[in-house]
Amino acid sequence: MTTRDIDRPQPTPAQQWHDRKRYLWLLGLVPPTAVFAATALVWAFDRLGWTAVAPVWWWIGPLLVYVLLPILDRFFGPDGQNPPDDVMERLAADRYYRYCTYAYLPFQLASLVFACYLWSAEHLGWLGLDDGLGLVSKIGLAISIGVMGGVGINTAHELGHKKEQLERRLSRIALAQTFYGHFYIEHNRGHHVRVSTPEDPASARFGESFWSFLPRSVWGGLKSSWHLEKTRLERLGKGPWTFRNDVLSAWLLSVALFAVLVAVFGPVVLPFLIIQAVYGFSLLESVNYLEHYGLLRRKTESGRYERCAPEHSWNSDHIVTNIFLYHLQRHSDHHANPTRRYQTLRSMDGAPNLPSGYASMVGLTYFPPLWRKVMDHRVLDHYDGDLSRVNIQPSKREKILARYGEAQ
Repeated sequence: MTTRDIDRPQPTPAQQWHDRKRYLWLLGLVPPTAVFAATALVWAFDRLGWTAVAPVWWWIGPLLVYVLLPILDRFFGPDGQNPPDDVMERLAADRYYRYCTYAYLPFQLASLVFACYLWSAEHLGWLGLDDGLGLVSKIGLAISIGVMGGVGINTAHELGHKKEQLERRLSRIALAQTFYGHFYIEHNRGHHVRVSTPEDPASARFGESFWSFLPRSVWGGLKSSWHLEKTRLERLGKGPWTFRNDVLSAWLLSVALFAVLVAVFGPVVLPFLIIQAVYGFSLLESVNYLEHYGLLRRKTESGRYERCAPEHSWNSDHIVTNIFLYHLQRHSDHHANPTRRYQTLRSMDGAPNLPSGYASMVGLTYFPPLWRKVMDHRVLDHYDGDLSRVNIQPSKREKILARYGEAQ
């Protein structure tokens, strides 16, 4: 069975349709509140005398991403519901859905401040600790905050595509924690133009491991965002070294945030702020890696790339991760309609589908042999074995062609 051969959501008459996920979207607030839940669990375990086990809860972020969400995706499976055309305008105008994303930010900032307190506190008697947190617990807390920051980049992604100035500003605030403010520029004006082409640093190539992709995407996205802003400002008759440069202003926002936190809680928090930022944007890049792996837009006779179509993005309609990521997994519709609000995104015919949700697949990206075993044959099936249609890693081209017995 190919990736095309799956059950598609069936249309429902508009008068009978309702968003059964309407109040489930509030579960998107689990990541930015997870550290508060972890603190309560540590306190409870200490009161029960399970002190030795309690510190595991500081790792609640990776437990959610790599354990709980994949299990829930497996249990609940695909969504199977698409909004019909007749409800799209009403659904997009419903401000409730916007407030669900807006609410992420105050919890995100509160969790970051609370984490700084926990990293810097020398006495946590109220948690049952004679001293502060141990180093392993502090690192676990940093990784958990990084998970929140990585999911926060996705929240910023949803907000940053919108036309309203408030949402664009909130997007930049959400990106400050991970020092990834340039994503706002590169993703909107770079990735969406070059997606699924060899020129796009955020589109993974067939045969490219995640560990090769990560530095290419991070550095390539940074260079691209600077070039895009430099070009924009040149058209206005200005140089790049100005506060009107959106890359510089985004970085200055992160510097200001980190400086305030260090000033309030001391230099001891700085290493953990760096850890959470690096992990947070690395989590985003693992999602970037799986979204377009091996997929290629072909060039037309004019030398331009064909229009981005559903076949150029890997999708998953698993309902649990979709709720946590605001329908990011309906990625083909997003690329076709970048300003479309998350609640109106649909699972599209012609899109290749992953075997499970993004949360399940992220863990696989870290292990290249497992990733290739799961995904390489799906890429080939998607293109009916025609490697001329695959975006191949240049350094692996000869080896791949020899392995699959194809000539181009």
